[in-house]
Amino acid sequence: MKISVALAYYNGGAYIKEQTDSILPQLDEKDELIISVDDASDGSMPLLEQIAGEDSRVRLLKGPGRGVVRNFDYVLRKCRGDIIFLSDQDDVWAAGKVSRVTEAFEDPQVMAVLHDAQLMNQEGKFLKEPSVFSWRASRTGMIKNVIRNSYMGCCMAFRRELVPVVCPIPGEMYMHDFWIGMAAEQMGKVVLIDEPLLFYRRHQANVTDLKHGSLGDMLNKRINMMRCLRLLKQRVQAVYGQDKKDLEKES
Repeated sequence: MKISVALAYYNGGAYIKEQTDSILPQLDEKDELIISVDDASDGSMPLLEQIAGEDSRVRLLKGPGRGVVRNFDYVLRKCRGDIIFLSDQDDVWAAGKVSRVTEAFEDPQVMAVLHDAQLMNQEGKFLKEPSVFSWRASRTGMIKNVIRNSYMGCCMAFRRELVPVVCPIPGEMYMHDFWIGMAAEQMGKVVLIDEPLLFYRRHQANVTDLKHGSLGDMLNKRINMMRCLRLLKQRVQAVYGQDKKDLEKES
């Protein structure tokens, strides 16, 4: 089972070495870490080139430069592994994360895995706040996740089988991880691992915010989410001829 780690990068020089140092020891020789660089104007390109030069499993790509969702859309298409792990540039993977997650994929019906994470600050000090699962009341289900998304990309892995359904990510879809999670739910099972397999760093430059936007903004986003979910259903049917779960019932 070959693993791809898809990392969308944007001026992450402050933390990227700590992150890659937590990822690479968990990968086998056949695996890959793909870093899609949208911008390295913080002076971090020499560091990225050093990381790639020291480990042949690391591939550096020039990203599309159109934001985090488009960057993940781009890097997913470049992944060659059977299982794809999403990665942010500033977190730290807990030891044993890869082996614990890949165990769940021994069940062929499992399309995605979502695990818990512990919060830490920019200096790497663990915070007393609840874990990510507690904070987001994480569970599967379309209605639950439209109301409050459980799918955080840094805590996710999924089968490459999802890529032709997921990509291209619709322009109205502002959360790539929610989109991938919903695709996984339509195509099979999602396993939740109630263990903190990642240390989730909170700092001023985070793309994901702990706070909600205005009521109007939230309503508009959820209308777009529902429109995109209809498109997702059409894509699953286009790839498989009909709903994948219906196919499994008939087999």
